[in-house]
Amino acid sequence: MKKFFLYILALFATLFLAGPATAAIYKYVDESGVMHFTNTNPADARYKLFMKEKGDRPTLRKGSVVSGSYKDYKSIINNASLRHGVEAALITAVIKAESDFDPRAVSRAGARGLMQLMPKTADGLGVTNVYDPHENVNAGTRMLGRLLKKYNSDVTLALAAYNAGENKVEQYGTVPPYKETRAYVKRVLSFRSDFRRAEL
Repeated sequence: MKKFFLYILALFATLFLAGPATAAIYKYVDESGVMHFTNTNPADARYKLFMKEKGDRPTLRKGSVVSGSYKDYKSIINNASLRHGVEAALITAVIKAESDFDPRAVSRAGARGLMQLMPKTADGLGVTNVYDPHENVNAGTRMLGRLLKKYNSDVTLALAAYNAGENKVEQYGTVPPYKETRAYVKRVLSFRSDFRRAEL
């Protein structure tokens, strides 16, 4: 057991000191119980963040929507807002709900980056690096802007489509009766109010 822990410590030291590392370690345990680690952006959704160095990337304080870290993306968000005609506070709220300002976030379904774009969606929007904040936010905002136009500026329906897909909104003619989608819409609208008060 002692040798095992020494091995793990040595592994962490190697990963953190090797080259221009991300200062974050991702881990998953396979079917045989073997642990796998990586310090690069994992494409495999089975990897989850295991540990990271403080200050490695922008995050918000727990329990506080407006802690200042969203300001790291303020210029990107404002540019995307002007370019696609979508309110900056809404874009910021979607990012908060989708990735909590983690540009390397990967969901269990495989959505990636700040605005959690699925690979097929990202490809369709011409994204070459889904983890790049500029590309991700511009693509996500473009998609959000298209949804707002489609639903005549109905933010609730646009957000429901962003989360559950346009087909589901069309099927039900309103917000789909999914607990996750309804909670998502409510959460984003709450965040938008917070960011509006923060005067983005």
